[in-house]
Amino acid sequence: MQQSRTGRQLTLRHGTHSAVIVELGAAVRSYAVGERTVIDGFAEQDRITGGRGQILVPWPNRIRDGRYPWDGQDLQLPLTEPAGGNAIHGLLRWVAWRVVEASGSRAVLEVPLWPQPGYPFHLHVRAEYALGESGLEVAVTARNLDASAAPYGFGQHPYITPGTAVVDQAVLTVPARTWLRTDERGLPVAAEPVAGTEYDLRTPRAVGALRLDTPFGDLDRDADGRAVVRLAHPSGAFGTDVWLGEGADYVQLYTGDTLPPEERRRAVAIEPMTCPPDGFRSGTGLVTLGPGERHTVRWGITPWEE
Repeated sequence: MQQSRTGRQLTLRHGTHSAVIVELGAAVRSYAVGERTVIDGFAEQDRITGGRGQILVPWPNRIRDGRYPWDGQDLQLPLTEPAGGNAIHGLLRWVAWRVVEASGSRAVLEVPLWPQPGYPFHLHVRAEYALGESGLEVAVTARNLDASAAPYGFGQHPYITPGTAVVDQAVLTVPARTWLRTDERGLPVAAEPVAGTEYDLRTPRAVGALRLDTPFGDLDRDADGRAVVRLAHPSGAFGTDVWLGEGADYVQLYTGDTLPPEERRRAVAIEPMTCPPDGFRSGTGLVTLGPGERHTVRWGITPWEE
């Protein structure tokens, strides 16, 4: 029998909700409510492409030239995005996480992040997934096992499908007051107000021809402290909310325009992040994780129908 290319498959169920978490990278492979697909994921024997559902630790997005200063050192990471000359999406996407709990509606996976070239720090990372009436809730906690402080950031990369063949007709709402203009390498140049720009998505608007591979910040939050990004079917009859809770101060939106032709613009990646791209160099939003300290990020996916 052919073994899965993404390791053990953990199926979570709650009522009509079902999700699959995989051992490789603790990624979210799929999420559906009944017959409705919520996440544009991947099949069990597929190779993961485009970062689908992956956890991005100890940094999300890109680091320019893979180089950053820390505590008097000039550290150099492998360039995992050679075309752009960047280190991208952390160090735990392609390792097997240990399954420590797998029940009907809950999964917990853990992994050590060992000291290595460019990141000489020792962390322990734990991902908790829970499926309930309000959708999929995620909590990712990193603990510093070293005797010195470590730089840290988190992101995750789910692609949300609006229920249309392409995202152009979908209606998007992003409660962000600023966006980060980026250069040709996908690295921030300046933070600018969204007001008066095509990136002002604070009121619902069709995606149209808008091409997004764009970080947003200064998020407005509800009474529960959550910033909610909404992707709705053009009919308004159903949609999906991605909420950013504790620790998630930035969100990256990606319409997939640089993916292979058959994958382009069929979903929107709505990526909760603790810091913007190049946070290790700029220090913006960067977490300094002291010896023995823990840092937790909470976010989730809530499908809805009118």
